[in-house]
Amino acid sequence: MIRPRGISTHSIIMKRIFIVANWKSHKNKQEATDWLKTFLDFKKSEDKEVIVCPSFTILPYLQQWIGSHRLPLSVGAQDVSPFAEGAFTGEVNARQVKEFADYVIIGHSERRTYFSETDEMVTKKVEMARQANLTPIFCVQGGQTPVPPGVEMVAYEPVSAIGTGNPDSPENAEGVIRAIKEKTGASYVLYGGSVTPENINSFTSLPSIDGVLVGGGSLDPKTFAGIIENA
Repeated sequence: MIRPRGISTHSIIMKRIFIVANWKSHKNKQEATDWLKTFLDFKKSEDKEVIVCPSFTILPYLQQWIGSHRLPLSVGAQDVSPFAEGAFTGEVNARQVKEFADYVIIGHSERRTYFSETDEMVTKKVEMARQANLTPIFCVQGGQTPVPPGVEMVAYEPVSAIGTGNPDSPENAEGVIRAIKEKTGASYVLYGGSVTPENINSFTSLPSIDGVLVGGGSLDPKTFAGIIENA
């Protein structure tokens, strides 16, 4: 399902880096517009894929704005229903999400903690996403977190590093991510947790780490631009 832009199926010149902005429960339309305007002169990089994941409320608006201004950004959702279309009040199913996004974050530690999402539930979400041709960005909290079959992109996010300002060490993240790849066969594994413009390269320069999932650091466009530039 993942189709990175600018990569030949026959040869890869350099490692591709995925940089995912998770806005969490932040930003209305005006705030999103102000953020996006910072990237009007953003130049497409052949070795970096930038994915922006807003709340459901502004997902259609973000997709339209990015498309009309030809920004080299991809769009993702922050969650998806474990159910198909039907009588599930308040849920947003994968077919609906696919109208506006190509990626979806599944199993984030905040969803597991605050909304009691289980391994069974997130596996159902992955199944729904894949049926709709959405690429799951599947979050794990360590090497022992189960990863559903067929997941191509995983994000390792140690709970101790989420929103704390205390990132994992690049060396430990590299070891965990290498083990995740060997265990699951995932093509891409990202690191998430207290990523900054100052520490980004210490993660993405390591051979097994294919990018980052950025939370708080993605809310300020200048900070996020620095993360992209230094990755």
